[in-house]
Amino acid sequence: MRSEASSASIFAANRARGAVTFDVRSIDGVTRRGSLHESGSLRVRFPSPEDEGLSAVFVNTAGGVAGGDRFDIEIAAREGARLTLTTAAAEKIYRATGQAAELNIALQVAHGAHLSWLPQETILFDQARMSRRIDIDLAEGASLLLCEIVVFGRLAMGERMERGAFVDRWRVRRGGSLVFAETVRLEGDIGRKLGQVAIAKAGVAIGAALIVPGDEALVERVREIGSFGGEAAISAWNGFAMARFCAQDAARLRADMLAVLGRASLTPLPRLWLN
Repeated sequence: MRSEASSASIFAANRARGAVTFDVRSIDGVTRRGSLHESGSLRVRFPSPEDEGLSAVFVNTAGGVAGGDRFDIEIAAREGARLTLTTAAAEKIYRATGQAAELNIALQVAHGAHLSWLPQETILFDQARMSRRIDIDLAEGASLLLCEIVVFGRLAMGERMERGAFVDRWRVRRGGSLVFAETVRLEGDIGRKLGQVAIAKAGVAIGAALIVPGDEALVERVREIGSFGGEAAISAWNGFAMARFCAQDAARLRADMLAVLGRASLTPLPRLWLN
């Protein structure tokens, strides 16, 4: 009989690992890619030249994320650069029998630079376990648009996430000082918890968008949208704005997010979002 240590070793050897590190810089007013390092099953592609900014698309060649997988992303937008990032498709987080999947994202934005982090949805299957960490370092005078959508099961396929773990840690520093810190933690009987009014009121999709700079004028522009397919709210303080979303299904939340991003961003949304 195979020993537990041997089984653990085989499991670890079959886990996906992926890492991408790169920077972009402004050269004569045009954003160009600097150094780039890729490893494992994570890749980044730059689909087409643009007038001033640069777009990047992440591709996970592993076809999804399972328990014990780890992906690391480090990106720096140098002074004056403009970068928009997205993913080729929604990322699927599959069932985990042991340790959680880890996603670690570090974003650095210099003075006068802008970074839009706009991945497509993250979909968690039943009994998935995921731990994500997003660390953002903004210089004074940097701007940021960051959004994430999390879907607990594919409702259209008759699937719901009943149990599992989801931990999402965001930390934002501006000028070296911590200005925003939040951790979302859902563990155990997630299906029951999402049914509670104070958490999601039976919704299966949640989202958040962080906008820097953000002020009351932005809040008013968003509120002019009027009605939403799900629930949405936005507020601004300390020079940034946060919009939050909750909906009964992913399609409604995506539509609400698109409406808000259309009011919040001067940068065109990725074409993959609009297909």
